[in-house]
Amino acid sequence: MDKIQMKTPLVEMDGDEMTRILWSMIKEELLEPFVDLKTEYYDLGLAHRNATNDQVTVDSANATKKYGVAVKCATITPNAARMDEYQLKEMWKSPNGTIRAMLDGTVFRAPILVKGIEPCVKNWKKPITIARHAYGDVYKAVEMKVPGAGKAELVFTAEDGSERREQIHAFSGAGVLQGQHNLEGSIESFARSCFTYALDVKQDLWFATKDTISKQYDHTFKDIFQEIFEREFKDAFAQAGITYFYTLIDDAVARVMKSEGGYIWACKNYDGDVMSDMISSAFGSLAMMTSVLVSPDGYYEYEAAHGTVQRHYYKHQNGEETSTNSVATIFAWSGALKKRGELDENPALVKFAEKLEAACVKTIEEGKMTKDLALITSIEQPTVLNSQAFIQAIRGTLEEML
Repeated sequence: MDKIQMKTPLVEMDGDEMTRILWSMIKEELLEPFVDLKTEYYDLGLAHRNATNDQVTVDSANATKKYGVAVKCATITPNAARMDEYQLKEMWKSPNGTIRAMLDGTVFRAPILVKGIEPCVKNWKKPITIARHAYGDVYKAVEMKVPGAGKAELVFTAEDGSERREQIHAFSGAGVLQGQHNLEGSIESFARSCFTYALDVKQDLWFATKDTISKQYDHTFKDIFQEIFEREFKDAFAQAGITYFYTLIDDAVARVMKSEGGYIWACKNYDGDVMSDMISSAFGSLAMMTSVLVSPDGYYEYEAAHGTVQRHYYKHQNGEETSTNSVATIFAWSGALKKRGELDENPALVKFAEKLEAACVKTIEEGKMTKDLALITSIEQPTVLNSQAFIQAIRGTLEEML
């Protein structure tokens, strides 16, 4: 068959460790044989980020603004151990945090459902989509170690030179400080993205923070959501037969566990980070979840919502066989190709991306899977495949479907 043509490039952000190995395999086995792949490539591997003083991360985000659609491999956010391992100039910030701050918007994450991989929570029957705010909070925080006794204050200096001060704490000994911020404009974009997405998929929307404790910071989120809902979305929600409600984050967790699923759960940045891992794990695996950043300016960045699979990478380096689940990374590619096809009015590319996703699901439902799924599947006597063999099995299924 002739390769499917692309009109506009994708922004391709390569990553680190085992996911970087899978990235190459996916392109070689599942994409390049079928699509005349056009990408603008950026190496976000930690070594190259270090060599460019992290400028490559900024460049990749600007390229996403230019082309509209990006696909990103998992990347390392360095800690002290990584500083030594990679001989870094400094402890570079999370590339995801940098990109999300530049693009704004909301990260939507939903589990990939497969027959034979049942959720740990027995009453979950439908996917639960996490809508994660993609700006600010702990990911843009400023931190300081306090060496000893003294007074810490929160100070805001207005443009006219006037100041507002609030004492944070009078330290009697050593400690730590952290200053967080957010922007009303970003919170408004977050709210509108969530309400619009809920109308698109016709699902109820929940939003949860801890406004009883954070009476100004979290309460601002709550107020903005309610104001925008009442002013812009209330009638549309009623016509669509869906609801919006706010609750405390701890109450939301309890409700989620007793629900059947089938709704969108909007969370602040850190809450969404943690809860999306909980949801994906409980539905089956961290490698069985889609993730897309939707910007209010019409930019889309697709990624796998898990880490670089460090332990498997070290085994791979030692020449040992690994059985690493590549489904989330494949779905990052398929999601980006599908969106590129939609924006370019290229139905052949959209159809290919849909068949690639269907091939992943069909392969697993036929009993061919990686070790993480074999340990939890209800399918009898599954065939456990190594990392490359699993991707090759998906290719076989895809070729049959095409």
